[in-house]
Formats: sequence, C-alpha cells, structure tokens
Amino acid sequence: MTTTDKTIAEILATRIAGVAYDRLPDPVRHWAKVAIIDTVGCTLAGAAEPCAQIAGKVAAIAGATGSCVVFGTARRVGPMDAASINGTAAHALDYDDCSDTLGGHPSAPILPALFALAETRPVNGRDFIAAYVAGWETETRIARGVNFHHYEKGWHPTATLGVFGAAAACSKLLGLSVENTARALALATTFSSGVKANFGTMTKPLHVGQSARNGLYAALLASEGFTASTDAIEHRQGFLRLFNGDGHFNVEPIVAEWGAPWDIADPGVSIKQYPCCGSTHPAIDAMLMLVRENDLTPETVAKIESQTHPRRFAHTNRPDPRGALDAKFSVQYCLARALISRQVLIEHFEDGRYDEPGVRAVLARVTSSAWPDRPMDLSEHFGADVTVTLTDGRVLTRSVPRPLGRGPTIPLPPELLRGKFIDCARRALSPAVANRLFGLLDGLETVNRISALTAATVPDTRLAAE
Repeated sequence: MTTTDKTIAEILATRIAGVAYDRLPDPVRHWAKVAIIDTVGCTLAGAAEPCAQIAGKVAAIAGATGSCVVFGTARRVGPMDAASINGTAAHALDYDDCSDTLGGHPSAPILPALFALAETRPVNGRDFIAAYVAGWETETRIARGVNFHHYEKGWHPTATLGVFGAAAACSKLLGLSVENTARALALATTFSSGVKANFGTMTKPLHVGQSARNGLYAALLASEGFTASTDAIEHRQGFLRLFNGDGHFNVEPIVAEWGAPWDIADPGVSIKQYPCCGSTHPAIDAMLMLVRENDLTPETVAKIESQTHPRRFAHTNRPDPRGALDAKFSVQYCLARALISRQVLIEHFEDGRYDEPGVRAVLARVTSSAWPDRPMDLSEHFGADVTVTLTDGRVLTRSVPRPLGRGPTIPLPPELLRGKFIDCARRALSPAVANRLFGLLDGLETVNRISALTAATVPDTRLAAE
C-alpha cells in the first residue's frame, strides 16, 4: 500500500513528530493564529446554544468535574468533557473555519482537544501552534486521499477526518514517540464517525465534540501504552476500504511529504463572514452586492433565483426551513434575509426569525437550482449566480466565483476578523474581557502558559463592571 515498509499511520506519525514551530514558514504561523482566533470566537458564541448547553448538562448529570474550562462559563470539567462540550460549541453556529481540502471544518475538532490537554500541563503558545499545525496537516493529508468520494458518500469529514487531526495534535503536544503517535492514529480509525444525514440538527455539532473528545482520548490511551493495529488505515478491513471502498481512495497524497505546500496556507484556511453553511456564502455575497448597489427592498423584488454547483445545491436547497439549524443550510432563507436585513448575522438564526411573516413572504419568491452540466469533480465549486427580477421588470444578475474569506487568496481583512471575534465573544464575555482575550490570541506565540489564555474565556464580573 505504501512505497516503504512503514504503514500509513507510521509515516504520518513521523511527519507529526517532525513539526517544530521554529521551522514553520511565516505564512503557516500567520494562518494558524488566524484560525485559532476565529475558532475561539466561534466557541464563545456557541457556548449558549442549546446543543452546547445540553452537552454540558449531561456532563454534569454524569458528575463531571475537573480543572478544564468550559468556554464562556465559570464551569470546569475534566479534559475529555471539556473537549466534547467546547467542540460542540465551536461548531454550534456553523460559523467556524473551513478547508477546501477537508471538505469541512478543520479547526473545531482539533482546538477544543488541544486547549483541554494544554490546561493539564505547562504548554506555551509556540508549542501549541506547532501541535495545531500538525493536526491540520494530518487530517487534510488523509482528506486528499479520500475526497470528494468520502464526502459524497455521506460521511461528515469534519468528524470522520477531524478525529485524526485531534489525535495527531494531542500526540504532538504530549510529545509521544512515533510508535505511540501511530497507535493514536490507529485508535482514531475506530473512533471515526459522523454521517451527513444529521445535518440541520444538533447532532452535526455533536459530531465535532465527539471527534475532539475521541482524538484526545486516542492520544492519552496511546501515551499509556494502549495498543492498536498501525495498519488500521490501509488494512483490507481498515479505514480506507470501509469508509470509501476499493477504487475510491488514493494513498499517495496521504503519505506525500509535508510542506510542499503546507495545506493550512495553500489552499489554506477559509474564514466565514456569515454564521451559516459555507455553501450559501457566495450567493449571500452576490445578493448583498445587488441589494446595496441597487437599493433593493422586499417591495421592489418580484423574484430571486440562485444557481450553485450540484455539490453545494444538494444540502442548501431548503425552501421551507423548519428550525434554526435548518435555516443555516437554506440558501433560500439566507437570500431572503440578505434582502430584508441587508446583512446576515447570528441573531438572524435565533428566536424563530426564519418564520417571520415578512421572511415567509420573501421566501415564496426565492428559487434555487444546480448549475446544469457541471461535473461533480469540478475543482472550483464554491461560486454562485444570483438573478433578481424587479417588480418593474428589470433583471439584475451577479456572479461570485468564490466568497470573501474563502482562502488566503481572498482573505477576510483584519478589521473584519477582529470584528467577527468581538461580536462572537461578546455573547459570553464583557467587551473588556473580549478585547483582552483577542490580544492574547493575537500574540499567541508569546504566551507562556495556555492555561492563562483559557482563563480569559471565563466571564469576569469585575472587568464587566468597569
């Protein structure tokens, strides 16, 4: 299966062990910090969501206690419970970062596990960044070998592949040997799970919480000498064949050398502008351009039509959203909201806003379809065409090939990144605490102990009163 006598897990483990902060290129360090900042913000915003609250409640019923912070609260639990609760919160709003390679959300499965682990021992910011990059590169290297068949088959790569990223990152932070890191990756094959049938429900973010927890669990088990078959990825009854099937995976991209390029920088991390499914974002960008350029209002619009790639259309064609999470995947609702509110914000997916009479009136005028004759394996599949027919008969169109923030070639400007973070963090923290936390994250490489940073995610009544 490989070009050497080593298994895939052993090859990846060697790559993981070789990651060092001092040898990472500046763009890799930069984008790692951007992703970490964004994920912490999203986790704080998601902490109050019902899925995260229920996950925390169940942990409390089970008697969970410990020293690890539940972000945005004063609670502390054990590391695996913290990874699970914070992981669920990180993806609760579907606002966290994306990866074209992964076909999902790369940071949310990794960082809650890393933060929980880092709170149990002395860890500085530089080592934390290196471990995070090792996790990112591991999950995206496996993704290169299995996507997009893996995604189209119905697996949720954020979870099924994210568990490998969490296991790799935690193994790196623990300083595990190559042998034990390979065992952690082998354990991850057993813990890998998550099906797309649960999109639009609380179970989707739960996938992430479980991946974070299980990746940490795999690394901790391996650190104590727990055994696993290190050929579990390529074995005839292993991950690749069971999840993808013969003829639907390629080993070579998985075992290729790292750093040529580093995936986190090329194609890189994508930061979301809007708190909803990333597949709706190019259509939202197009709609907002038309709204602002032509001063459109619901009264002046007769019809809205959206076209996207078949892969994106498949899970965003939801003309009648029946819940907040469902609305996040409804391109029809997102376009109606963009017209009505001239922006798309977190609060637009709360308190039944998708069911407002004015929204329902506009939804009846929105249609969506897939681009005809576009192959499913098209390399550029993140665009959208939006056509608006006005009540006076005029027709306006706008095409967006790739939304702002979808990768380092069209990055979200720094002021928008900071604005998004503060908007997210203020849902759990006072403005003073949120700004202090942003400063710590922005200078992460200078932080001496990660536990000082996680402590800043706890609401501070003294600072809130200032």
